[in-house]
Amino acid sequence: MADKPRTNAMYSIPDDNAASTYRFIIVAAKRARQLQNGQRSVLPATNKKPTVLAMEEVRRGLVPYTDLELQQQASAE
Repeated sequence: MADKPRTNAMYSIPDDNAASTYRFIIVAAKRARQLQNGQRSVLPATNKKPTVLAMEEVRRGLVPYTDLELQQQASAE
């Protein structure tokens, strides 16, 4: 039980195999910054806070991201 990492579905990206909460937070923070700088949300703005919108977009898998560690491993092979 101690070997299995705990995952929280609320703070994970759907296509992330590692289910990293840290990755979720980083992607959501960068998306929130984009929204604050004027980029439009892909969701209807029911809540005006950019952080909440960004987290919901990431949670639904609407924000593309690149895992640089996986890219480096693939290029090394």
